[in-house]
Amino acid sequence: MSPQIQWITLLWMLFSGAAMGLAYDSYRVLSGQLHFPRWTLHVLDLLYWCGAALFVFRMLYVSNYGQLRFYVFVGLFLGVWLYFLFLSVTTQRFVVMLIKAVRYFIDVLKRLFRLLVWSPIRMLLKLLKGLALMLGGIAMFVFRVVLKLLLPFWKLAKWMLRPITSRLRMPKWLDKLWNRLVLLWEKWFSEKKE
Repeated sequence: MSPQIQWITLLWMLFSGAAMGLAYDSYRVLSGQLHFPRWTLHVLDLLYWCGAALFVFRMLYVSNYGQLRFYVFVGLFLGVWLYFLFLSVTTQRFVVMLIKAVRYFIDVLKRLFRLLVWSPIRMLLKLLKGLALMLGGIAMFVFRVVLKLLLPFWKLAKWMLRPITSRLRMPKWLDKLWNRLVLLWEKWFSEKKE
């Protein structure tokens, strides 16, 4: 292997170590800020290390076709060490700031949703409910007026059909149903006596 490929591999391993440190800090801050359940941390740790191993071996394969040498480990160690020495605190602060910004953005979206979508829908539903109640009241009033106006015609028709209806017999179940309907009718539509 030529020295040029060895230096390129060393640089890729420095980059890979720094990327592993960046990913670890980001994951650690996220898990602390988002309060993951304790049992998921072990699963997330396992996923992190599997992802880091795949990433490092992919970078190793790209740089020198997967040949493992001592300087690969030195490059990884130096990359992680330099990252934690110079960039770790900045990364943690940036991730915390990013989480706060995302939370603020989500809060603004919730407020906008409430203001622009939910409140108008609620007001419209209240308006429709009030309109339905008003129209129902008007319809009941008109229905009562029409019934009062038709009452003399009903009495006249009942008087004219009395010779026919007096000879007809209703079945008992129909008679009970008719009596219940009459009671409900009187309960709903009769004028209240004070």
